[in-house]
Amino acid sequence: MLLLFGALVSSSPIEDPLLPVYEKWMSDFDRVYQTDTEKQQRFEVFKANYQFIQSMKTRSDLTYTVDLNEFADLANDEFIAKHAGFKSSNAPKKAIHPESANLTTTPTCVDWRTSGCVTPVKDQGSCGADWAIAVAEAIEALCKIKTGTCVSLSEQELIDCVSSCYGCNGGYVDYAFQWIQMNGGITTEANYPYKGITGTCNYNKTNDHACTICGYQDVTPNCESCLMNAVAIQPVVAVIEASGSAFQFYSGGIFTGPCGTNLDHAVLIVGYCSSSTTHYWIVKNSWGTSWGESGYIRMQKDISRTTGLCGIAMEASYPVAC
Repeated sequence: MLLLFGALVSSSPIEDPLLPVYEKWMSDFDRVYQTDTEKQQRFEVFKANYQFIQSMKTRSDLTYTVDLNEFADLANDEFIAKHAGFKSSNAPKKAIHPESANLTTTPTCVDWRTSGCVTPVKDQGSCGADWAIAVAEAIEALCKIKTGTCVSLSEQELIDCVSSCYGCNGGYVDYAFQWIQMNGGITTEANYPYKGITGTCNYNKTNDHACTICGYQDVTPNCESCLMNAVAIQPVVAVIEASGSAFQFYSGGIFTGPCGTNLDHAVLIVGYCSSSTTHYWIVKNSWGTSWGESGYIRMQKDISRTTGLCGIAMEASYPVAC
């Protein structure tokens, strides 16, 4: 009888030691699954991500940190499919504008957030709307610089109305700028609020223009000093490769990679500065405030590759005021 009891005890399932961590994470981020099967499948992904994060924490050579965030139950390919939406277009490139034309000297550090030119961090959710958000935010900043008024603009208008783009399935930065110019402007977030899904264009709202532009300019490609000059004048839309688990779980510090130049995500550069050892870009993302440094990432600047880290200097552009 004792032997039989021992056999029964030894055959009982052993609880995974990471299960309490997983359930606390579910509670922290209000994650609810429809079935136990889905919960178990997501747990397996969570464990792999947790192990990656722990391995990164043991490294003493990193200038940045990673940690669990709301994306911890997504494999990296799933994460990129849901949260990156930039598409490279074949639109003719604009004649390159000399980015230093309006500068007498280039400031050592710039942070447009201190000038009230940057609205709160947005959260695109599972809609691939980064292209629309970055464009709207660049115009928000320009509008504040030119008029003194800072207002949140409608990325949903772009998602619904720019027919040459694919809404939540991704879009083109340059086509979004072109559409706003041809439309005569863009309306406010309050007038045309974000839904995070692709809808039908509400033309009754697109004529209520809060900000206007007369075009856009490309920054000289593969030139970080040119990008620096442009950012000194106004916040600039840049496109980066955001794939990779290190980027997915970035939580603070100066990000140095690894990443390549397969551009897949649009962001807004709102400044640049230096630590005691490293130059960096100040980049506003659109994954909510629980990611990174309250929604921002500092990315290493002035690297040896002309493309910049994660391709940040390859396809940058900014709106032009009338």
